[in-house]
Amino acid sequence: MKQFTVPVLFGLIGASILIYLGVWQTQRLQWKEAKLQTIESMISANPSDLPDLPNIELHQYLPVSLKGEFVKDEVHILTSRPPIGPGYRVISKFKTNNIVILVDRGFVREIDKNNDRTSGVAKVIGNLLWPNEVDSSFTPNPDLDKNVWFARDLSMLSTHLNTEPILVVARQIKPNLNEVMPWPIDTIGIPNNHFQYAVTWFSLSIIWMGMTVYWIWRIRSRQDI
Repeated sequence: MKQFTVPVLFGLIGASILIYLGVWQTQRLQWKEAKLQTIESMISANPSDLPDLPNIELHQYLPVSLKGEFVKDEVHILTSRPPIGPGYRVISKFKTNNIVILVDRGFVREIDKNNDRTSGVAKVIGNLLWPNEVDSSFTPNPDLDKNVWFARDLSMLSTHLNTEPILVVARQIKPNLNEVMPWPIDTIGIPNNHFQYAVTWFSLSIIWMGMTVYWIWRIRSRQDI
């Protein structure tokens, strides 16, 4: 029986680790689903006035209602919107309550990038957002000559347009001139892969035990020869 000690320990320890990882991912799945539900509830809540000192810890996704004026300057963030295809997010300067902030007005197709867009008085309903889109190793620097950016880098955008580092992603803009297609915040883009990870770990634990059983069978087969 001693010859089976190593494969049995190999199987039990390995399978235990893999099952533990699967259980951990299941717990992470429950946590993530609860978090997404909380975010969805916040996104769809009734809008309030812009806080005096917005910050990411307290106000990420907070719905707000703004009255003010779009200023002419804007930047274009290269992106793609299924099923429409490639295009740009249009981020404009917006003056409200004696401060100037950024408003993500939504999406335009590639061919509409350089169209003139109406400035002036407007009401914006949307959500505060501090995007996490910049990877220092992979995100290219913006092409300022062509006004093409590759991520919503809030710090760089606010510096470039001389605004406060505050971004509101529009859900609705009045008057609606159909110049830009609103692209409001939702939870679809927030990754939640914990179910797939859990299935992977549990599947590997079954495979591991199968390998262990095969190993033990091989040892017994050699003894019977």
